[in-house]
Amino acid sequence: MAVPKKRTPPSKQGTRRSHHHVEPAQIMRCSQCRSPRANHRICPTCGMYNGRQVMGPAAGAAAR
Repeated sequence: MAVPKKRTPPSKQGTRRSHHHVEPAQIMRCSQCRSPRANHRICPTCGMYNGRQVMGPAAGAAAR
């Protein structure tokens, strides 16, 4: 099994982990009702996705 010869310094460790941060969720506005919704998801308010009715408004809110 490979074992490191020297201890990794905190700065090197931080440089390696610089891309491990959490990115904020992408929030869009629904084109039909203008309520906020997540990208590539059905609108929980009106049930629309990609310009068509996928679910009823009540069923879309209850599914969440």
